[in-house]
Amino acid sequence: MNDIEIARATKLDNIQTIAKKIGIDEDNLELYGKYKAKVSNEFIKKVSNNSNGKLILVTAINPTPLGEGKTTVAIGLSDGLSRIGKKAVLALREPSLGPVFGLKGGATGGGHAQVAPMEDINLHFTGDIHAITSANNLLSAMIDNHIYFGNELGFEKVVWKRCVDLNDRQLRKIQCGLSDEKQIVPREDGFDITVASEIMAILCLSKDIKDLKERLGNIIVGYNKNEQPIFAKDLKAQGSLAVLLKDALKPNLVQTLEHTPALIHGGPFANIAHGCNSIIATKLALKLGEYTVTEAGFGADLGAEKFIDIKCRTAQIKPDAVVCVATLKALKYHGGVEKEDIKKENLEALKEGINNLLKHVDNIKNKFGLNVIVALNEYADDSKKEIELLTKILEDNNIMLSLTQVWEKGGLGAEDLANKVIKLCEKQTNINYMYNLEDSIQEKITKIATKIYGAQEVVFSENAQNQIKQIEKLGYNNLPVCIAKTQYSFSDNPKNLLCKEPFNINVSEINLKAGAGFIVALTGKIFTMPGLPKVPSAESIDIDDEGNIVGIF
Repeated sequence: MNDIEIARATKLDNIQTIAKKIGIDEDNLELYGKYKAKVSNEFIKKVSNNSNGKLILVTAINPTPLGEGKTTVAIGLSDGLSRIGKKAVLALREPSLGPVFGLKGGATGGGHAQVAPMEDINLHFTGDIHAITSANNLLSAMIDNHIYFGNELGFEKVVWKRCVDLNDRQLRKIQCGLSDEKQIVPREDGFDITVASEIMAILCLSKDIKDLKERLGNIIVGYNKNEQPIFAKDLKAQGSLAVLLKDALKPNLVQTLEHTPALIHGGPFANIAHGCNSIIATKLALKLGEYTVTEAGFGADLGAEKFIDIKCRTAQIKPDAVVCVATLKALKYHGGVEKEDIKKENLEALKEGINNLLKHVDNIKNKFGLNVIVALNEYADDSKKEIELLTKILEDNNIMLSLTQVWEKGGLGAEDLANKVIKLCEKQTNINYMYNLEDSIQEKITKIATKIYGAQEVVFSENAQNQIKQIEKLGYNNLPVCIAKTQYSFSDNPKNLLCKEPFNINVSEINLKAGAGFIVALTGKIFTMPGLPKVPSAESIDIDDEGNIVGIF
């Protein structure tokens, strides 16, 4: 059976039953049918003084284009913890429609390690991403409306983009206001995918409605002729935006196929945004369970770095253990094997590709100072010789390994990982940030690029240098940085998989996100609006005569 058939064949518990497992009574649930609910603000406040459980971060090596099952392992691990008698709560990001209808597919796990109802979660869910899209585009409408009625604030340059939660490269740059109506000012604009919107980042980093409103008001939407910023609060927009987001701010409660409680909330991409679910959901999970399992998007060079340097710094939390997910096919892919050959046994390519894994583990253990274990997401047809080689190399490097079979066996396939992670959580751990907030913007980016990516140096374009000077002039240089980079390589070149030769990181653009509270550095040829592949998943997604969705994977 495929993922959707497995999910559909599993009988789910009523969401009120799931809520009771972690102490949420029905009065504090806002129901979205039988299997989805939002948790009330009152309950979040009520448990805020509870002690925290252990925090487990699931990250990965650099992936292949189809991903390496990081979410699947995170779900399987939470079920594995539940199976051995631990009170586990899962905290994940919400899927974006972009990859669902694009290349990567859904983001609810796979096989017997899924969150459910998978069709709902992968599609409209509880409407959070739609709410962010609406808030983002309301702000765009208010900007152009203000300009239409006389431009009292003196907009000389608009930097706020519209957004839509789909992959559509045609919208990266557009001309708008072409109706020839009197007073309408034509201008160049563009679209980001919703999960790259600053409002998505704001939702995920806000601690409550008051903090949300303040951050929304601090969004810089444009500049006047004196290069002074114009804020969303100057347009009196923050109240209306917050109203659109009031329900989206509440975490969503669902379940795994094995009935482990799961909070799924917020969904910024890790290659173009900060890649972590909401602080509200993670902190709530920590208050409700002995063990919280969460993930950070793509490889540890992106998701884990941003989880630590942005999310942990903001939320004042730290992981007690880190799981780094790998697959044999991804290791061979990073050993120089073409995509169509990665299922074939190739010990030499595997040996070369393991260097990618060793670099990630070294970063987690020796740069960030965290306890780490490697989880091999095992497939039924994996080569035994390749597994033996990987095991030996990791043993030689004193790195813990667990073989997981969560796609096939669910939580049962993660019991070994669960037991090892529990032991790892008992070890002392410290968290090291890669830079100080007082460092210059160039220093912050350079420290990440050289320490985490292994780059020789960072090359800043003239445009990026000018943007840095402007940010410093405005007094925002003490913010953390969020580097937008390809997920496929430590470098900024998606085709440079081995990274054997010295490489530089090339920064083309610097964007200030004053509301979210970080600075974005765009590297290489990265886009904040992805495009569809030649054959998108949208071509195979359908609904049958009985109303059953097919083709989502």
